[in-house]
Order: sequence, then C-alpha cells, then structure tokens
Amino acid sequence: MRWIHPLSPDTGETAGAIGGKAYGLVLLRRLGLPVPPGFVIGTDACRAFLRDGRLPDGLDGELAVAVAALEDTTRRRLGGSGRPLAVSVRSGGRESMPGMMTTVLNLGLTAAATAALAAETGDTRFALDARLRFLYGFATATTDLTAETLDAVVSEATGRGPDATAVDEATGHGPGGAAAGEAARHGSGDAGRLSRAIHEVEAVIGRRAGRPVPDDAAEQLRLAVAAVFSSWDTPRATTYRELHAIPHDLGTAVIVQAMVFGNRDDRSGTGVAFSRDPNTGERVPFGEVLFGRQGEDVVSGRSSTLPLRDLADREPGVWAALLDALDRVEAHHRDTCYLEFTFEAGELWLLQARPGRFTGAAAVRLATDLADEGVIGRHEALLRVSPHDLRHARARRLAVAGGAGVLARGLGACPGVVAGRVATTADGAVRMAAEGPVILVRPETSPLDMRGIAVAAGIVTARGGPASHAAIVARTMGKPAVVGVPDLTVTGASVRAGGQVLPEGTLISIDGTGGEVVLGSPSVTTAATGPHLLRLLEWADEVSGDASGRPADQRLHAAHAALRRRP
Repeated sequence: MRWIHPLSPDTGETAGAIGGKAYGLVLLRRLGLPVPPGFVIGTDACRAFLRDGRLPDGLDGELAVAVAALEDTTRRRLGGSGRPLAVSVRSGGRESMPGMMTTVLNLGLTAAATAALAAETGDTRFALDARLRFLYGFATATTDLTAETLDAVVSEATGRGPDATAVDEATGHGPGGAAAGEAARHGSGDAGRLSRAIHEVEAVIGRRAGRPVPDDAAEQLRLAVAAVFSSWDTPRATTYRELHAIPHDLGTAVIVQAMVFGNRDDRSGTGVAFSRDPNTGERVPFGEVLFGRQGEDVVSGRSSTLPLRDLADREPGVWAALLDALDRVEAHHRDTCYLEFTFEAGELWLLQARPGRFTGAAAVRLATDLADEGVIGRHEALLRVSPHDLRHARARRLAVAGGAGVLARGLGACPGVVAGRVATTADGAVRMAAEGPVILVRPETSPLDMRGIAVAAGIVTARGGPASHAAIVARTMGKPAVVGVPDLTVTGASVRAGGQVLPEGTLISIDGTGGEVVLGSPSVTTAATGPHLLRLLEWADEVSGDASGRPADQRLHAAHAALRRRP
C-alpha cells in the first residue's frame, strides 16, 4: 500500500484519502495559485497507526523518499547545515475540525540548521525566533506541556515576568505596542534573551519527555507525524466529532510542506481571509492579519490582530494577489471561501482553502446575492439556506442605547444575544451548565476548552480576532461570541471588566453582533425582516405555491419539499 501522496495538481486522490485540507491545496494548485511544495500522508496511514499503535510498515521508507524529493524541489536539506529546509506538519481530516488536532511548525530546525539559517539570512534573531517556535509546537505535540507552562519558563528566562504572551515578549512582538515591538526586535539584547529562552525550554522538554529534543530532523518528523495521528483520539477532538456528527473512524491525513516564514522580516506576515463578511454576508473581503508573525499566532487567539484591510496599505502587491485568489476560489466553488495565508518578503503563499460556511442572516444574504450575480439559480439558493438559518436571520440586539450598562466592548464574532452566568474554565462551565445557561469567559480559548465551549450558551475572550479559535468554533456551532475585549481580564474564578470584579456565577449578557458585554439581562430588540430574507421567502412561496403567511422556516421547508419532489 502507498501511504504518501504528492500535493500535485494531477493527483486523483479523494478528500477521504488525503483529507479535506490537502484536497483544498491540490485545488489551489490546479487554479495556478501559490502553494508551498510538500506531500501528504493519507488517512489510511492514520487508521493503521490507531489500530496498531505505531507507524505502519513501509512509511519510514516512503518518508525518506518524499523528503528527498522535497529537498530536490526546494534545493535545501531538512536539518542541513548549508541551505536548511524547515517544514510544517499539519493535520487535515476529511471534515474540517478547526484547532482540534496537532500542528508543528519550523520542524527541522536542529541546532546546526538554526545556525545555518542565521548565517544565510544574516538575522540571528529571526533564526532563534523560528527555533523557539518549533520547540513550543514540538513540546505541546509530543508531551503534556502546555503553551502556558512554556510561557512561564520563557518569562523567567528572559526576566520579563509572567505573561500569557511570553514568547512574543521574548521575540520582540509583545503587547507593548508596535514601536516597542520593533525596538525590541532589533535590540542588541534580543538574541541573548532568545538563546536563554531556548536553553530553558529545551531543558524543560527533556525533563518531561525523559530525553532531549531530537537533534535529528528525520526523527523529529517521525515523532511529529505520530503526534498528529494520536491527536485524532484526544478528548477535545472526540467531543468535536460527536457535536458535529463526524464519524470516529475516518482518521486524519498529515500534510508536510516547506515552511514559509511569516516572521522573516518587516515585509512578512500571516492572516486569514473570507471572500465575504461571515457576520453579514456582504461582498467585502473580511479577515485579519499580523505582520512579522506565524500562522499559529492568528488562529490561536493569543495575539491581538489587525483588520485584513491593513494589508492593502503595507503590502499592496500581497493584497492584490490575495484578492485575485479569493475571486478565483469563490468562482470555482460558486460559494464564499476562506483562505489561510502567509507572506514572506512580500510574496504570498496559500496554506488552506475551504468554503466559508455562513449561517443565519449571512447565509441568507449570501444565497440571494449569489443568485442575483447569476452564480447559482434561485432554486439552489433556496436549498442552501436551512430553517435553522431563518430562525437566526433577524438580528437580535441588546437594548443598550447610549452604552448604558455596558461593561466592555470587543469584536462581535458570531451574531446573537444570550444571557448566562460567568464560567471562567471549561470544567466550571460543564459543572454550572447543569443549572442553567453559562457564558464561558477566557483570556483566549484553545482546543482544551472544547468541553466547556460545547455546553456554553456563548463565549467571550479577552484576546483574539474574528478568525481566532474561539470565533471560528463559535460560528461553526452557532453560538454568540465576543472576542478581543481589551479591558477584560480573567483571574482565577473571577473576571474584571468595566472597573468591576465579577465572580464566577455572575449573570451577564453578550451581543455577538455589536460586541457588547453587559451586566445582568437587559431587554432585547429584534430587527425588522431585511430585504434579502423577504426576497428569499418570495422565491420560496413561488416554488411551493403557498403564500399563506406561515412562519418563515415553515415556508422554506415547504419550498425544500417541493424542490425535492421535482424530477
């Protein structure tokens, strides 16, 4: 059996065999869009690993051949001391499971490769930054160490005190503001701080794993592949599949690609982009970006991001290439799309593509707009909207005229209004949900919070943007969410916001459209039926032949039934 497949435009493999993420990358290459070279280890290898508890026979040999081919393509050597090659190792099952499984970036940056990267680029800080980020990913993938534990180690090593974004402080990207970040980035002491942080993190990993971090790139890759396969059966991934009716026996693929460094220089960065606004369905590019950073910084929610439009001002060439990619992928799918991207030294690379998956009012507007644009017909537009979407298509907003009673404001990440008692941990949310609705309030969410997210009525985070883990999972599950609340802190079993300390159990309300967090349970207003919904319902009545004025979801259901009866 062949375990490894190329990420080539002419591959005949299905999404079930190579996973949805790899299938999307193949599509991008067919469209002539820029994708880093690489290969994919198929889902059948994961199923064999989960069955036997080890990598399947023959995979080591195929890995060696695939890595050699990638080295030839890039003219670099994995772990090499000349022109070093680093790779990303990502999961990708048939169905998208955002943030649920393991990722390791910068793999292959051995001690020799890190030194070679510093010599090649003339930027020691960048090379050490990339090495430290590899250690974070490798540690959290292969041991039970968490990013928070490693943050504490880095903070102590660099003398900066405990901070939830310690790795950013060490690399000169911390929350002290852009000017402070740039000064630290080029400061003479920065490489020294990074070296101390790397030494201490390596020591902690060695103690926890019972062995040093492998300085052999091939061994790093084997361990990372096994870690990705193992993450399929973690409690968070299992919970996510149960919530979304994803079969447990599918397994995940592993995508290995040459690294593109968003932390390379001032003309590098990373971001995510929707071809249309996922909150409203409006046809405007939507997303967020970070400069001088890597992809995990955006999707983890641990960093404060910038609006996607900022890319147009700082890197107009990258912006133009991104808009072209969004248009081409949307035209192919005849649907909105979502892209993850990195740009290095002013050159755009695409790392993931999938449909945007809008819900509620955004789904209604998207369907009607696509029909108006002639991309799809009216009948298909009706079938793309569910009765659930209609039940959430009329915006509900908190009645907080003039800001009265607002504790804090963040970014609305998923529309809707909900009230519930504050829970500051996933375990607390599970415990409290048995007695009524809860709002999970966290500095940022991670896959470890999945049990709490599953039972929560809504989500609030102090950090992160509209494409953070919290925002993406909330939209997937249709839960109101507010992210990036700047004056909110979570300490133990309490939350501080608006100058008040709210102990766990305090009743609050959130507005996932406007981003308000309000004490208590104020009144709620419901917007009038919008023009897009009215037109969609007119189309539904034409199909069903019934204009009796029934509730909107029943009118749509009747249209769906009529369309399914047609030959």
